[in-house]
Amino acid sequence: MVADDVVIRRARTADVRAIRRLVDTYTDDRRLLSKATVTLYEDVQEFRVASRATDGTVVGCGALHVMWEDLAEIRTVAVDPTYRGRRIGHRIVAELIEAARELGVARIFVLTFETSFFGSFGFTEIDGAPVPHPVYEQLLRSYDEGVAEFLDLERVKPNTLGNTRMLLRL
Repeated sequence: MVADDVVIRRARTADVRAIRRLVDTYTDDRRLLSKATVTLYEDVQEFRVASRATDGTVVGCGALHVMWEDLAEIRTVAVDPTYRGRRIGHRIVAELIEAARELGVARIFVLTFETSFFGSFGFTEIDGAPVPHPVYEQLLRSYDEGVAEFLDLERVKPNTLGNTRMLLRL
């Protein structure tokens, strides 16, 4: 299958089961954190999926979560293992970066083991949470686990061990 046989599009509620399958593929080795299915439905509008043009089968996904006026996170990027190496993940991330630009976001954060992959887009490693203290205080009020990971809160540290914090300035 060539890359043109896969289409990147906005996710629909009917795609959530496939997104769930993709996420579960990478949770055992902790490359992705498991998410409740209800959370995937609540966040479906944040997702882009890669689907086969021939039959619509979802073979990849990724999400863009806006955290603040100028800051978003790319999260939950996963590609079916049988489709890895075909630049599908690259196309999903490129689409999410473009979506961030359209929203007016100036910076994109990732928490990842895949530093070379994200580095190829211009992401660079950072320490800490790159927000001023008043914004940090506001973000503490979020119920989103990804925001807690961004803030590097003690309660989520076991989830983030070994991950690298990276940032892209648009």
